[in-house]
Parts: sequence; C-alpha cells; structure tokens
Amino acid sequence: METSTELRNRIKQWAIDAGADMIGFAPVERWDEDNRVPPDFRPRALWEPARTVIVLGVSMPLPIVETTPSILHKEAYDTANRTLDALGFNLVRFLVRQGQPAFFFTRDGFGSLRLLKERPKAAFGHAMAAWYAGLGTLGVNNCVLTPGFGPRVRFVSIFTAAVLLPDVMIEKDLCIKCETCVKCCPVNALKMREDQFVGDYNIGACLEHHIELTGNKAYPCGICTKVCPIGKDRLIFKQKGILKKYLQEDEALKANPEDPVYKNWTQVRKYGTWNKDYPR
Repeated sequence: METSTELRNRIKQWAIDAGADMIGFAPVERWDEDNRVPPDFRPRALWEPARTVIVLGVSMPLPIVETTPSILHKEAYDTANRTLDALGFNLVRFLVRQGQPAFFFTRDGFGSLRLLKERPKAAFGHAMAAWYAGLGTLGVNNCVLTPGFGPRVRFVSIFTAAVLLPDVMIEKDLCIKCETCVKCCPVNALKMREDQFVGDYNIGACLEHHIELTGNKAYPCGICTKVCPIGKDRLIFKQKGILKKYLQEDEALKANPEDPVYKNWTQVRKYGTWNKDYPR
C-alpha cells in the first residue's frame, strides 16, 4: 500500500513533468491557526473533505513582464492562466485515478473586472495558499514574493482529501520594503505601512486602471510585479541599473516618448494594442 510520502513524491514529480515551476503543500489547519482568512473563504468551507492544499506556480518571464502594458505581456499572462487551469484540472484527474478525492480552484475565480468591482473578492485566495504552502511571503505590493521569481508567478490551488506532509513556511520576509512598487504604481494604489510588510492596497483604483487597460487590449498592468527586485530570475536576466530605469520611466517617456533608453519596451507597446494614453 502506497504511503503518504510516496504519494507526495509522485505528485511533485507529476507537477514538474507537467510544467509547473514550483509546488507546495499546505495542511488546511494553517488557515484556522493563522486566522487571517475569513472562515467562509477557507478550503474546508469550500470543500469539506479537503485536508491538504497543493499549490502550483507558473513563472512569468521577466523581459516580457517589463514590456507591460503590451499585447506581448497580455498573451503571456493568458498563456500562464491557461497553463495553470490545465495543471489544476489534470492534477485533480491524476489524484482521482490514485483513489484520492480532489477539487481545484481556478487561477482567478472571477468572470470579469466589472463583476470583481461589484464584489471585490474571489471565493478562494491563491496568495494566502502559496504563503501557507511555503512558496513565498507577502510583500508591500500584496503579491506573493518567491525566492526564484519574486512576484512574477501565477498560482492555482488543488484541494485533496489526502493527508500529505506539509512544506515549511518561509519565516523571513522576502520583501525588503524598497518602495519601488509604491513609487512606480501608475495609480498610486499602494501605500507603505510601518507595522507590517503588506502595504495598504486601493483595490478600487487598481481595478479602474485595469478596466481601462482591458479596453486597450493591454491587460493586466503588472507594474508592481515588474519592478520588484526580489527573485533569482534577476541573476539570469542581468540588468545593470534596472531599478533606476524603472523609477525614471514615467518621467522620461513623458518628456520623450522615443527615449532610446526605453526603446526595447516602447517598440513592443506601439503595436497590437491601442496605446495612445499608455506609453507605459
């Protein structure tokens, strides 16, 4: 008879072979012990048999994220979402074939930005799940920062009735409170807090901006994920003086939309989307 450790190892291998960049395991008790997520939004409230939440992550390539808002970034984002839904759906099927009941929650959990504006919540939050599963910590930008890719990761969560060995949560905050995401947010939706790493977040301002970007076929914004300095991916895509480039981008492009320093990004933004009001 297969042990829970053997099943866990097979799940991890399945996820890697299927294309996930990261995987973590969280016992459902962590939602109750931490008590930050309201009871109705916890795994067992959504599916009572849940005992373990498996979180899969797919990274967004840094050079593509840097072109945002652009059709290139939008298509990469859509591809990541399709990949995540396929991973979640197929892992549920894999678990059921092993005789383990399972259920998955899609990567977003809302039908449109208009609907999200009316009720700004999803029934389940992947960011908290990823944190509980030991994949990262929450940053000023309200995103999960991971060691490998910073916040440039999308997540999907799979609930299973199997009791599996959990991953250890990351204790030290990865966010360094550099304020780059706060300073670069195009709608000033983020505000630093002295008492915690997670910043205050004006979801209304962020949603309004995204609704406009959607009309321009350049959704999502992603500036706060683009400029975050955390992640080993920055060692792969070596960029000298990149934070200065991020911080000066708005002012530089307003002064000169053809600024040669930003040509590799603005060239992509010029085509495939209506970008009259969005040089960045």
